Amino acid sequence: MQRLLVVLIAVAAGFVWATEPPACTVADVPAPAASPARWADTVLDTHFVLPPEYAPADLVPASAAVGSSAAESRHLVRALVADDLRALFAAAAEAGFPLAIQSAYRSYDYQQRTFAYWVEQDGYDAALRTSARPGHSEHQLGTAIDLRSAHGPPAWELDDWAATPTGAWVAANAWRFGFTMSYPPGMEHASCYAYEPWHFRYLGRDRAAEVHASGVPARVLLWRALTEEDRAQD
Repeated sequence: MQRLLVVLIAVAAGFVWATEPPACTVADVPAPAASPARWADTVLDTHFVLPPEYAPADLVPASAAVGSSAAESRHLVRALVADDLRALFAAAAEAGFPLAIQSAYRSYDYQQRTFAYWVEQDGYDAALRTSARPGHSEHQLGTAIDLRSAHGPPAWELDDWAATPTGAWVAANAWRFGFTMSYPPGMEHASCYAYEPWHFRYLGRDRAAEVHASGVPARVLLWRALTEEDRAQD
């Protein structure tokens, strides 16, 4: 909470932080804070990468938190996400906007296949904007989920899922449960990927509130919070 107060004061004062993350270049620099224990600190983008063997040991079926109707058993998340994920889904359903999970944890190999598919479909340059290369995906952390409306199509098949009642509710409220939209609209230069209103990463409620208050993508705030020793990896 103290960290949140610092951010709120800085935002209100129009404070400009001196340390910004690297440009969204295509590289394979080891990600700072890349250990499962630092799941809320790890910076991943087109520049920073996780090793192929990175795999959290506490993965559990997301269906255990949100029910089999909202998440197939093959969708995995870290156990530490489960309580707030359950709370998010319950609040959405109570508001009249039931949710489902389209995708959750992805291994390095899975992302390798996914990126290759989008390269084949759209070409390499287009794929770089919309799909993470293997090791660069937040899904490998086990704390990122792709959402959709219950009984609806994949959110990326819509013009803008956040313009639907369900997507709009999630965009406005997910941070209250610890989830932030990793790739918000109009911020590709800072987030490194095209707008994805369905992709949310769990950071915990306090840090998600910081991101919400800051008005910048989580990538930027996470980089600013890293120590000099962490950033020296770049």
